[in-house]
Amino acid sequence: MLEKSVAEFTELLASKAPVPGGGGASALVGALGIALGNMVGELTVGKEKYADVEEDLRRLMEQAQGLRLRLLSCVEKDAAAFAPLSRAYRIPKDDPAREEIMESCLREAAAAPLEILELCCQAIRLQEEFAKMGSPLVVSDAATGVVFCWSAMYGAAVNVKVNTKAMRDREYAEKLNARVDEQMAAWWPVAEKVYEDVYRRFC
Repeated sequence: MLEKSVAEFTELLASKAPVPGGGGASALVGALGIALGNMVGELTVGKEKYADVEEDLRRLMEQAQGLRLRLLSCVEKDAAAFAPLSRAYRIPKDDPAREEIMESCLREAAAAPLEILELCCQAIRLQEEFAKMGSPLVVSDAATGVVFCWSAMYGAAVNVKVNTKAMRDREYAEKLNARVDEQMAAWWPVAEKVYEDVYRRFC
């Protein structure tokens, strides 16, 4: 997936192909979001005016690069997990092996978007710092980036829940749902505040 051009990726996304889907698209959007945050750091460090926060910004940039790469890897993880699930749905309902195969595939398919969601939450935390310390000339990019991470978080969350909804092991499903709900409750208000704080600077 990552070797495709933007045009090829979006064309495939718009097609009937089972992958990429919402999870992989969310991972890519999250990677774009944290890349924008890192750009804020790159365009701020090295300037005398920001010397007192340069060390902190470089630390944030190192973390941002790690998150960007992990989110990109999740594009592939999500595709690899969803393809078997797509095939499992085609197993005849009277096949005695279907239930066990489906359950295993659903767990795998939920794992990738859950990881994407948690990485996006970490990215939002970094964006909050980039927005505070970054140059005013590029702080709008931190706001744009946090919105990308925010939307990727939402996309990942619904892609976890579409899989947990179909699980027969309800205890396991509810455990995953609780993790999603906890992360969403904690981080969407942060993302919203970061965006609004920057937006108001230009009003």
